[in-house]
Amino acid sequence: MRPDFSFLQSRQRGFGLVAAMFVIIVIAGAVAAMARMSETQSATSSMAIQQARAYQAARAGIEWGIHRAMAGESCSDNFMLQGFTVDVQCAPGAAVSLPEEERSLRFISLQASAQYASPGSPDHVYRQLSAVVEKDD
Repeated sequence: MRPDFSFLQSRQRGFGLVAAMFVIIVIAGAVAAMARMSETQSATSSMAIQQARAYQAARAGIEWGIHRAMAGESCSDNFMLQGFTVDVQCAPGAAVSLPEEERSLRFISLQASAQYASPGSPDHVYRQLSAVVEKDD
């Protein structure tokens, strides 16, 4: 004669469903966390690229300003460059005479800033560079 274990089967009904729901919830949570990490990494990478582009736009503004200053032209201006607003300002300094070399120098201070989008925007980047050059008078 076999023992009757039918009372155990009635207690265990639905346990498989609870275990399956637990596994599904854990896997869904892991997938959601990985998707969020991927989105954050993508946004960080995109922002780093935009910051590098802003630096290069500001550097182009400095180089443009140096070229204009050396040519004796006005170097304060603003322009658009690949979606960036570049603002270049220059301030000529007083001439300094060098008696031992029989010449005089003028120092020109330049400042260039590059901005993409407006402040407060999620993709807003801003870079500012400064330089000082000397020019023979």
